[in-house]
Amino acid sequence: MPIKREDDFEERRSHLKDLSDEELKERFWELSEKIVDPLIDLAKTHTSASIERSVLLRMGFNSVDAKAIVNQVVKADLLSKGAGHVVYKLAQKEDRPVKEVGLDIKDEKYEKEELQVLFDGGAE
Repeated sequence: MPIKREDDFEERRSHLKDLSDEELKERFWELSEKIVDPLIDLAKTHTSASIERSVLLRMGFNSVDAKAIVNQVVKADLLSKGAGHVVYKLAQKEDRPVKEVGLDIKDEKYEKEELQVLFDGGAE
């Protein structure tokens, strides 16, 4: 025997019934932003080695090199800054191609402190 549900639709929509289509659309997007904003904040503050390898792949590194670069970034305690960000900032600082700098990081040509100094004063 099915459970009978009380029809409370009119009650639940009472705060919306006087809104125009345009106002309803605006309300929809406001609520959508409220739902998505925490996800965006989470994405800005959380990463993983897997995500950072993916970023490096899109920067042109192969998977073996990407893994090694991420490992070096982890050793430097900079994973939260983003491995691609570390490579990019160092390339900018040294006015060298990103690919070369990344491979040098992979080959351990930089000390932990040399990478960390890129972010003195916080992430840029």
